[in-house]
Amino acid sequence: MNNSVNISKEGYLHESYHYFHLRDTAGQERSFHFHDFDKIVLLLSGNVDYTVENTVYPLQPWSVLLVRHHAIHRALIDVSAPYERIILYLDPGFFERIFPSAGLMDCFRTADRTGRCLLLPDDEQREELSALLASFEKALSDERPGSDTMRDTLIAQLLITINRISAAECPAPDRAADEKIRQTLSYINENLSSDLSIDTLADRVFLSRYHFMRLFKEQTGSTVHQYVRQKRLLYAARLIREGVPAVRAASDAGFNDYSVFHRAFRSSFSISPTDLK
Repeated sequence: MNNSVNISKEGYLHESYHYFHLRDTAGQERSFHFHDFDKIVLLLSGNVDYTVENTVYPLQPWSVLLVRHHAIHRALIDVSAPYERIILYLDPGFFERIFPSAGLMDCFRTADRTGRCLLLPDDEQREELSALLASFEKALSDERPGSDTMRDTLIAQLLITINRISAAECPAPDRAADEKIRQTLSYINENLSSDLSIDTLADRVFLSRYHFMRLFKEQTGSTVHQYVRQKRLLYAARLIREGVPAVRAASDAGFNDYSVFHRAFRSSFSISPTDLK
């Protein structure tokens, strides 16, 4: 990321989901951006590297990239190779309303928690994905009564398959320990301006400092300090994009020293808070 690149909000979703099957040779470097909705990218052909927040994911055919809402990302596309992909924009609230117990959006939460946004289906899973996509694209031209419900159901089946792939790639966790970290992550995201020191967080879930730090790193792939700082920076960036002055955004995100915030922001996004606005 360089100083001339702006982080912008792109795309609008005025429906419950939107499906794209795109074929082109577009090779321009997309700017860093974010969405208010969840996004799935399934590469069919081409050479593409996706950066999601601070991690670069080289995509390969039939890999599935999960990009949660407000995650900063971009695609770097090789112009020499035809680029074919499926992109799916999703309103998470819609699927949680119509299928409340199915956990269809859990794969995004898992990706956010573990930092593993890229799924690599095996041959059998690829065949299942291919069949579902073919059925959905056939249903797109169906105008008979009930066709909308059929398409909704096929998207739900696609999400079930992706969730199963996600679960298969992640080892089964210690459920009691996992719940403590889940509670911690929820608390962090809801209280970014509060005291989020290791001791405070460990005390909340009744773990020793050492055990809490080890468990947190094991389940998220990040230290407590790194996770809290990145979440605070992302929240501050969102406030600034919405028009909040940088100093107030830093304070609202839990930074008591603006100079510390400024250095961390530039280090993470390679752009100053004021330039982002």
